[in-house]
Amino acid sequence: MWTYYNPVQVHAGVGALEVLPRLLGERRAILLCFPQARSLGLIEQMQQMLGERLVAVETDIQPNPDVQWLAPMYERLWREHPDVDCVIALGGGSVIDCAKVMLSRTESGQFAQLMAWMDGSAATNLANRHRRLLAIPTTAGTGSEVTPWATVWDQAQGRKLSLQMPWTWPEAAIIDAQLMTSLPTQATVASALDALSHALESLWNVHRNPVSAALAVAAARSIVQTLPALLEQPNALALRERLATAALQAGLAFSNTRTALAHSLSYDITLEQGTPHGIACSFSLPKILALAAGRDAELDAQLCSIFGAPDVVAAASALERFLQRVGVSTDPAEYGIQPQEWDQRVQKALAGARGRNFITST
Repeated sequence: MWTYYNPVQVHAGVGALEVLPRLLGERRAILLCFPQARSLGLIEQMQQMLGERLVAVETDIQPNPDVQWLAPMYERLWREHPDVDCVIALGGGSVIDCAKVMLSRTESGQFAQLMAWMDGSAATNLANRHRRLLAIPTTAGTGSEVTPWATVWDQAQGRKLSLQMPWTWPEAAIIDAQLMTSLPTQATVASALDALSHALESLWNVHRNPVSAALAVAAARSIVQTLPALLEQPNALALRERLATAALQAGLAFSNTRTALAHSLSYDITLEQGTPHGIACSFSLPKILALAAGRDAELDAQLCSIFGAPDVVAAASALERFLQRVGVSTDPAEYGIQPQEWDQRVQKALAGARGRNFITST
């Protein structure tokens, strides 16, 4: 028995942004976006498209949303705009995750009550009301536009939290590669490798199913083929669109499986070293592929097909060469992990919520 579920409407293709006014309808919206959006002309474009329906714009969204600045923003937006029905997230995964945090209104209107739920307290009467989310990624990699999860960081306490509600699934996602053409090389690589991790981790996963696996194989194969070509031709819109489609496929895959060991390993690395998420969760993929080898014949065949390899040992080597080709070291020491620590880190990660999804834990 298996099921596949994803309620997000997807509108994809060059020019897909044009559907936004229709999706919003007569509702009013708050726009959340990244700091550079104004200088890129995106704020003006959104204002022209939506007119008076756009009641507020927030551009101070930083990478890795932290409770220290999420709390005052949350309370201010609910205090100043209590009747707004929709949030539009225009940006990468951090912007979309931040937008998900802004959807649920607590009884008190205080962020502390939402924080308590993320910390494990009962969610009784948590949402006095909630908004809907329209997600417009400007990076090819996050997957957050088709998943219900928001990653929230508490840097002061050295921990990562997660938010999920029935309504934190976006209502719709708009995938328009034209919005990704200005993405710098480093961000292009990091986001694409995040998507590659999503795809591979949904394969070596105890929750995988035929639909998620088909999406993941297609996504991983496309990313491996497309990213090096895009780095040589960063203005090639067709390559941007191909990568955006692959990232979407990866998001649709792990929306039903969640991530696994590589993501579990990555959180401490990001907290300790400040390593960008896409790099922190991808440098270990060759080692994890080797660890997954031989656990399942169908999985082995899928991994070999992605990398055009005769066996999984060759597939792991091909993956390592690919990462090095796009400028990512696969040496744990580069990320503050000494050789004697690696096995300890893996065992700790396997015991975590994401690590338990890894196929070796069954």
